[in-house]
Amino acid sequence: MLGCGAAYGAEPAAPAEPTEVAAAASVELDEVQVHGTRAGDFKPGTSSVGAKTDTALRDIPQSVTVINRAVLDAQNATNLTDALRNVPGITLSAGEGGQIGDNVNLRGFTARTDIFLDGARDRAQYRRDTFELDSIEVLKGPSSLFFGRGSTGGVINQVTKLPSLKAARSVTGSIGTDDWYRTTIDLNQPLSDHAAVRLNAFAQDIGSTRDVVDARDFGLAPSLRFGIGEASEFTISALVQRNADIPDYGLPFAFGRVADVSRNRFYGDTDDYFDQDANVVRARWDQRFNGNLALRNQVIVQDTHVEARPTPYRVCTAAFNTAAAPCPVSPPGTPLDQVTVQSDRRDRLVDDYSLYDQLDLLASFDTGPFRHSLVFGGEVGQDRTRARNFATSPRQTDSLGNFTPGPTADGTTRTATTDTRGVGDTLAIYVNDAVTLTPTFKAVAGIRYDRYQAHSNALTVATGARTVFERTDTATSVRGGLIWQPVDWISSYVSYGTSFNPSAEAVTISAAQALVGPERNRSYELGTKLDLLNNTLSLSAAAFLIDRTDARTTDPVTNTVRLDGRTQVRGFEVSAVGRVTHALQIIGGYTFLDSELVDTLDGSGTGAARISFEGNRLPNTPRNAASLFTTYRVGEIYGGQVETGGGVYYVGPRYVTTANTTQVDAYTRCDLTVAWLRPTFDLRLNVQNLLDSAYLDAIIASENGRAVPGRGRTVVATVGVRF
Repeated sequence: MLGCGAAYGAEPAAPAEPTEVAAAASVELDEVQVHGTRAGDFKPGTSSVGAKTDTALRDIPQSVTVINRAVLDAQNATNLTDALRNVPGITLSAGEGGQIGDNVNLRGFTARTDIFLDGARDRAQYRRDTFELDSIEVLKGPSSLFFGRGSTGGVINQVTKLPSLKAARSVTGSIGTDDWYRTTIDLNQPLSDHAAVRLNAFAQDIGSTRDVVDARDFGLAPSLRFGIGEASEFTISALVQRNADIPDYGLPFAFGRVADVSRNRFYGDTDDYFDQDANVVRARWDQRFNGNLALRNQVIVQDTHVEARPTPYRVCTAAFNTAAAPCPVSPPGTPLDQVTVQSDRRDRLVDDYSLYDQLDLLASFDTGPFRHSLVFGGEVGQDRTRARNFATSPRQTDSLGNFTPGPTADGTTRTATTDTRGVGDTLAIYVNDAVTLTPTFKAVAGIRYDRYQAHSNALTVATGARTVFERTDTATSVRGGLIWQPVDWISSYVSYGTSFNPSAEAVTISAAQALVGPERNRSYELGTKLDLLNNTLSLSAAAFLIDRTDARTTDPVTNTVRLDGRTQVRGFEVSAVGRVTHALQIIGGYTFLDSELVDTLDGSGTGAARISFEGNRLPNTPRNAASLFTTYRVGEIYGGQVETGGGVYYVGPRYVTTANTTQVDAYTRCDLTVAWLRPTFDLRLNVQNLLDSAYLDAIIASENGRAVPGRGRTVVATVGVRF
């Protein structure tokens, strides 16, 4: 049974069975009612993440978690990473080098480039807010069939709010401890019987229980929709988001573990910054020819600019100590106030640009006794990135135990070091067929072909030398599944899927990987999904195996990269979402992950002294993780419904590196919510980390290791008005 308060030292109404085309048509006609759920329900009706169109979850032969707007509002989950706490099996990584913004691991594998927006790749490195989202869908297991490169552990799809024909307006305002201020607006206005416009916006100034850290952000998301309910429909939408934050790179490691210092202490410079401009434009055309044939085309253009200058301080080691930046090395056991830390500024400018076009033909037809729901589509796109890195000198030193943050020292110089440009071109074609074989058996089968060509040009500024790499990878991805539905509330399945990870997955290519082909991944899953209590409660369970073959390994002797490694993650998960009673709602789950480096060359030393990592667990992959969030309607007081509830989130111990020599401890966090709800007016109080537990949230192995403490107890009051 889960408890609350673990600190650093702890140990460890039924949806119809629509065909895919019919479902897509229904969604366009009435995107709210089609889900078969009422406002405020945690249980989703359908999801688009597993079939390219809205499909009942029990017809998707993979594990799927949907976090809808009702859950986001009840938890006051304002950003993507907060929302993903509802998905056991997801862990967070801190920023590293060029990896900034949202960094998550899913089922043991990084999913940083596996985040999507309305089904289109959302590759840029920025911090995502939830103000414009209707839901977040998490599809687990290799999923290259629909999503292309990556997706080893799964994909995360953000579903945005759409204009509708019902006028609705809402405004929220939040105020909380540690300088928490936030407001949102959501305005939907019909323009005619078949057109509507919608505007979502937010602004926030949010402090932290950590010293210095701050976030000042705002965003706009306008959208316009024509032809609602007609055969031809067109939607255009945009996202404009601006962030001006002081980033948190967490606490340094000392002598193989996180330094035993105050969790509130900020190890950086007080004038550090993380400024981002994110601009996204999406256009979608839906054409329904009849009840059995439809065409959809979506174009997404994304342009982001990031200026980041975090200054993590790390403990001096022999590897870190150079003649140009001398740094005294302290032996293990040295008192922390006598241990020296030195600045290692991560100063960079990053520009990302993406243009993708997706075309899908959705057809429903019969061949003899079999009913088919076919998706035939293609994707063409280009990603461009430019990363400019800078070095600062001299490096600053301070005491680990008595660190005092301050501004950048006078006389510090900034010098350009590298300027790397990358271009990645994607061309893909795919087909997926969902076949009703008998009243109780369905089959899903699909295949995709990808051609991915990447070009990287890196300039070393000091010498003027350029290093150019180019490679082209082709890959075929498949998915197959058999679904057994003996009655309308039971769905059992077995499935198989594959994915691939090219060396230039993040667009740029390193010298070590320029001649290395894609990693290959395959997944086997066996599961059951149950819709109980008149379809108001869904339970699911699944056992799975993810096998990464041709995994990249680095020979420590020759420093070459080869595709001769193998990684496996075996596990199972259970989940529940929906209404247990008319008054009680839940969303929760448990995931067990048994990860193993089956075959690897990683290690240190040579000859007989060489260390093998074979048999070790994957970093940042806890064996056990669980979450449970509930709300309960107590009754009516002064004309409003009183709701109370809370959440418990548990993450087991995690290793920091593949060497498995360092780990962070398990933690349990508890949240609380109380609300007074009226048809046009809400009052809600959220208490995050109710017991003020000291825990480590995000970890990273680089720079001798870092870990970001979770936010301390935070109380937020929110007023919502609908008119």
